[in-house]
Amino acid sequence: MDINGLAAIVTGGASGLGAATAEMLSARGAKVALFDLNAAAGEAKAAEIGGLFKTVDVTDEASVSDAIAQAEAVHGKARILVNCAGIAPPAKVLSRDGSPLPLADFAKIININLIGTFNVLSKFAARIFDAEPLDADGARGVIVNTASVAAFDGQIGQPAYAASKGGVAAMALPIARELARFGIRVNTIAPGIFWTPMLASLPQDAQDSLGQQVPFPSRLGQPAEYAKLVEAIVGNSMLNGEVIRLDGAIRMAPR
Repeated sequence: MDINGLAAIVTGGASGLGAATAEMLSARGAKVALFDLNAAAGEAKAAEIGGLFKTVDVTDEASVSDAIAQAEAVHGKARILVNCAGIAPPAKVLSRDGSPLPLADFAKIININLIGTFNVLSKFAARIFDAEPLDADGARGVIVNTASVAAFDGQIGQPAYAASKGGVAAMALPIARELARFGIRVNTIAPGIFWTPMLASLPQDAQDSLGQQVPFPSRLGQPAEYAKLVEAIVGNSMLNGEVIRLDGAIRMAPR
């Protein structure tokens, strides 16, 4: 699928992996809509790349449906969706005094990372399942979701996060199989330790220490490297139903 001229949606597009992906898509000629809750950062990034910003709560059906329709009115039907919206707060099962994690805290992470991803992708697919095919294969669109190596190597303090990202990874194949008849591909990227605004707040020695845990290259992943993989997925029509680790060969320790 040729990115040039297509409309694209990036959730979590105001910063981090989403912002880098939006930059890449715009540079390749896509008409990009950024969905995020951070209006200030989202508007600034959209202005920088000549895109469109919409304030979107990925857990809210009406918010997502309205934003997709509004973006479509400006850019035409989106054929590329990259789901980067998510949260990653630490949350142990038991606190130091033995109190259990409040269920609402666990549910919030699941709701944003897993249910939010499904909410956006399902409504995106509903807009294009009967759209005009883009090529001789009958391709109509491509979805790239974001999991994490925590889906496979979850650490202490990550039960909710690992569960949410494990769900994102697990649904790639069944959704790809279902949407295949409509020419919509579905793939998932599972990043390792990447530089994000959250990590940027850590001291440089802490960032360096995290990067040294990666076998090679021994550094934090860069958002632009995530975006390069998105570009490769969009461009390779045979790549479908896969979960791809992007992690420098790291396997996370228990803590």
